[in-house]
Amino acid sequence: MSNNTITESNFNFPNQKSVYKGKVREVYNINDNELVMIATDRLSAFDVVMPKGIPYKGQILNQIATSMMKATEDLVPNWLTATPDPNVAVGHLCDPFKVEMVIRGYMSGHAAREYKAGRRMLCGVVMPEGMKENDKFPEPIITPATKAEMGDHDEDISREDILKRGIVSEDDYIVLEDYTRKLFQRGSEIAASRGLILVDTKYEFGKTKDGKIVLIDEIHTPDSSRYFYANGYQERQDNNEAQKQLSKEFVRQWLIANSFQGLEGQAVPEMSDDYIETVSERYIELYENIMGEVFVKADVSNIQNRIEANVLNYLSQK
Repeated sequence: MSNNTITESNFNFPNQKSVYKGKVREVYNINDNELVMIATDRLSAFDVVMPKGIPYKGQILNQIATSMMKATEDLVPNWLTATPDPNVAVGHLCDPFKVEMVIRGYMSGHAAREYKAGRRMLCGVVMPEGMKENDKFPEPIITPATKAEMGDHDEDISREDILKRGIVSEDDYIVLEDYTRKLFQRGSEIAASRGLILVDTKYEFGKTKDGKIVLIDEIHTPDSSRYFYANGYQERQDNNEAQKQLSKEFVRQWLIANSFQGLEGQAVPEMSDDYIETVSERYIELYENIMGEVFVKADVSNIQNRIEANVLNYLSQK
């Protein structure tokens, strides 16, 4: 399976200044002016990158994110300028804000865990009494996160602390909140049109060289968002049943069942080729539900060569 997935890249593009390698994406700085972002097939769960890539995962994430950026650019400007390859997005070099804008329409995941522990305040926002897991909040709540000083774990932070610590200026933060609410509203409308509920998601923003605040990174993908199926949602809530989710939660559950939660001393369980195939099929199912269209598999006979040729062709035409 070595050629038909991309788990790392070592390209050397013209005018390349540096490379940043995240858990899933690899970002090439071209001339301190634009970024070439490659969505690999790496799978991350519990802040750990799994040993094997998932066929088509990078293409799926990239195509959802770029499509959703185009579907929201009338509301919020974004960094994207081109998609020269199914796994590649190109855009403006930005100075990223050091907060992730997490917005929650429903009490799920981290919010539900905090609530179950008896806490009614999340990131300075009050959560009403009398709610149960997966209930809808009266209004969507913004619960920002910031990268911890040590390691990759995100930490909850309140609006007040963000401003007090000078992480973001008040003027800029007002824009981030406004953009976050507008994007979530549009994302919720898109999801509803496809029989889905956008439960919660996160947005990242940056500033371009001329000082404009833009949306960066990914948007409304199954890696950054949680979706429920709308059909049967209320019945499941009324019957205290788990909701049908569209996210990578199924991978986390499989890992937990195989005694792995990213804790010290735990070994990542072996993922057989058959299991990898089922994960790939689930990601394709996610794509088709979120996008409302059939997924078209790109040629992966030699994915590294394909990406390199497409990016070089794009850069040569500038």
